[in-house]
Amino acid sequence: MKITVLGSHLCPDTLYALNRLAEAGVETKYLDILSCHADLRMYLHIRETSPLYETIRGTDRLGVPLFIREDGSMTLELKEILG
Repeated sequence: MKITVLGSHLCPDTLYALNRLAEAGVETKYLDILSCHADLRMYLHIRETSPLYETIRGTDRLGVPLFIREDGSMTLELKEILG
């Protein structure tokens, strides 16, 4: 299983998730939305269009880390990835 993680190197939740995934042996692809404009654009598109972000849009919450499974399904919950 390979998981794509969209997050920020400045976000403690993202760093925690990356460490936990590494400890669990989960193969990850990390996209840092603050280091790459293309990754930021992709994240903003998801944030503005995905029902996953309905409760986050219009708040001060950023909504990272975001986990994308190989099948394209997404979650904001690390526990769903770690099972």
